[in-house]
Amino acid sequence: MKESFLHQGCIYGSDAEFLAMAVPFVQDGLRRGEPVLVATTRPNLELLHDVIGPDADGVEYTDHDHLGRRPPQRATAIHRYWTSRQPAGTVRVLAEPEWTGRSSREITDWQRMESALNVVLADTRIWMICPYDSRAVRPDIIENARRTHPECVVGHRAEPSSQFVAPEEFARSRVPQAGVAADLFRFEGELAAVRRYVLKKATALLKSDDDAVGMFGIAIGEAVSYLARQGVDRAAVWVRPAAGRVVCTLHSDTPLDHVHPFVGYRPPGFAEQPGDGLWLTNQICEWLDITSDASGCTIELAMPGRQAADDLRRAERSRLSFGR
Repeated sequence: MKESFLHQGCIYGSDAEFLAMAVPFVQDGLRRGEPVLVATTRPNLELLHDVIGPDADGVEYTDHDHLGRRPPQRATAIHRYWTSRQPAGTVRVLAEPEWTGRSSREITDWQRMESALNVVLADTRIWMICPYDSRAVRPDIIENARRTHPECVVGHRAEPSSQFVAPEEFARSRVPQAGVAADLFRFEGELAAVRRYVLKKATALLKSDDDAVGMFGIAIGEAVSYLARQGVDRAAVWVRPAAGRVVCTLHSDTPLDHVHPFVGYRPPGFAEQPGDGLWLTNQICEWLDITSDASGCTIELAMPGRQAADDLRRAERSRLSFGR
């Protein structure tokens, strides 16, 4: 039985290499009566099912979206899987990230999540293997897999990764730059007034349904509450449409004593921890970034918007017309 979280990467370049890792991992778990969850590509699921045969019925299969479309949702889904099956002791998870079609920012967020799992799941008894298909995944993503997993698996053999980087160090080296101070919808004041201002400006930019506005209200409310609990009482805010999203940047000249790079990843526990409310913001928003240095602290969050997409279409039509 594993006594703590075990996080391994597996870089494979053929169907045979995938099966050499996956088959013994799954079969050994089934023999021991351990829950086994497999989330990988459909072709890999079919390969595994064909090789394992009747035993495959004891495995829980799922697709990428079921574990969450975004990194914080995926981390939460894996944690919930373990909590729902704790009496079994060790829980095995084979979860292959999806890299195809992702933007540079999305790739950075997923890599930070891979590193974050080493911290936010540290007190679980999950044995997790994350496969990377070198035939389809970019070389730089493969290299970072070696930096975010303490061990790498080849077949049934695991070896420490000499390139592994401490999670906090890795995360801080990949924090996306917060939005620049824009004149569009700029406001500065006490936090309660800032929240009201953000909701007023964002409502016109969000999708035209009450749910989007209500969820955004919850997200920004938790972000403002986090600042208040850290002793911040005033902030400047910029709300703007950007690439089909509503982006809100909060900035205070007051630095925070310590901002954990994975704040907002772990579901709140029975004992409240600083930043617990940001888990909800992280579940709602397309992204949530928090930074702090000598110049102050900044929180940036984004949600899918409506007006921003219209603006981009108009700008594209204008550009095409100008080029005629």
